[in-house]
Amino acid sequence: MFSFLSSLSPFTPFLATLFVLILLLEQISYLRKKRNVPGPNMVLPFFGNAIPLVREPTRFWEIQADLASSLGFSVNYIIGRFIVFIRNTELSHLVFANVRPDAFLLVGHPFGKKLFGEHNLIYMFGQDHKDLRRQIAPNFTPRALSTYTALQQIIILEHLKSWERLSSESPGKPISLRLLARDMNLETSQTVFVGRYLSNEARDKFRDDYNLFNTGLMKLPFDLPGFAFRNARLAVERLVEALNDCAAQSKKRMFQGDEPSCLIDFWMQETVREIAESKTAPPDSSGDEIGSYLFDFLFAAQDASTSSLLWAVSLLDSHPDVLRRVREEVSSIWSPESDALINAEQLREMKYTQAVAREVIRYRPPATLVPHIAMKDFPLTESYTIPKGTILFPSVYESSFQGFTEADRFDPDRFSEDRQEEVIFKRNYLAFGAGPHQCVGQRYALNHLVLFITMFVTVLDFKRHQTDGCDEIMYCPTICPRDGCSVSLSRRCSRYPNLSLN
Repeated sequence: MFSFLSSLSPFTPFLATLFVLILLLEQISYLRKKRNVPGPNMVLPFFGNAIPLVREPTRFWEIQADLASSLGFSVNYIIGRFIVFIRNTELSHLVFANVRPDAFLLVGHPFGKKLFGEHNLIYMFGQDHKDLRRQIAPNFTPRALSTYTALQQIIILEHLKSWERLSSESPGKPISLRLLARDMNLETSQTVFVGRYLSNEARDKFRDDYNLFNTGLMKLPFDLPGFAFRNARLAVERLVEALNDCAAQSKKRMFQGDEPSCLIDFWMQETVREIAESKTAPPDSSGDEIGSYLFDFLFAAQDASTSSLLWAVSLLDSHPDVLRRVREEVSSIWSPESDALINAEQLREMKYTQAVAREVIRYRPPATLVPHIAMKDFPLTESYTIPKGTILFPSVYESSFQGFTEADRFDPDRFSEDRQEEVIFKRNYLAFGAGPHQCVGQRYALNHLVLFITMFVTVLDFKRHQTDGCDEIMYCPTICPRDGCSVSLSRRCSRYPNLSLN
């Protein structure tokens, strides 16, 4: 080893000069792309500002938003990639409206294609994307959503009962809802999406792999053995394989003429119908593709929903008048003592609770950023062209605080029939995206939040344990209260309802 190093000594000045030259060229490249746009004037070689991003993501994006206040966007440099943060709503719409091969590619994560795999709904555009969304549409009809709401309620209730028991075992000691809500949502997603096709043992493995995936999302993208990113990528492969098997089982049942009982059944029922009519399988319906698309649904539903549930609890606690009005509305429509599931008509009647759910999502949009990659140089404004290869981060969060009346205030009445701010400021309400990639499952997501709020405030009394900074935003990977929403719970209703699918 010593002799090898000695042999290199004559080249040391040359190697040092080469290293400095590479660093200098990297800085020059960054500054040429940056031009006069707000952002750091100097960045670390290769890593850029990745370390502050990983250590304190909330603070990192707050700084980018502050820098973007003048032009509507700002820049930075992360792991060898030039990035543009977009604060201005109209500039975000410009990106969302131009997802195509010669403009922008939606990636969902800065290194998403490597993590999620090739067959992924978010990477599609054009006619192929339209055809796939058409195939997916039967999964979210009123009939399908009614099937899902029944399953959602039963699972929500069982978890609320277990949360109350857990809280009662340690009186005076709060419990954090973040992981509890995530487990509830994972069970809900498993049951609603693939139902009976996932055994109890498979569900346990599924949960472990999803946790590995979740952890890797927030780590540096080192695809090497022992690193969280590698563990996450391998976990995604196993999750997709498990979902492939569920799709195959469902297709067999639908060929036999059985009635759908979960999302994959509605999907496969439509697939079987198309096969019967045309004698060929529709495009994008192979096992690997269906499994990957199901994982897209899982990813979209899981962490975003957990975020919204936690903020709903936090905001209802800090706004007692809103909580009172929700309880009054729900009690006039549904009672836990009825032992009946909330039906679609009752859900529609809960107009104020629906408004609360929409305001929770506006005030704290769970997926604050929607990463895209510039496929070619693209003129963002008259004076600035985004270089090819740039990763763009349109901020849904920043748009939520633009336009709306007193946007910094939590005010569900903004979505009332009198004010209709969801119509007046529609372009600023971007929590479900915009353009061709707008969330296809937004009605399902809203139903889930409304059902949770309805059942949580009806069957439980709760007290939020306030500590300094408890409601500060934490990325995990969607945004959540920093303390994980710590509460004490007790039963509110005289008895828990006895819900069933009968």
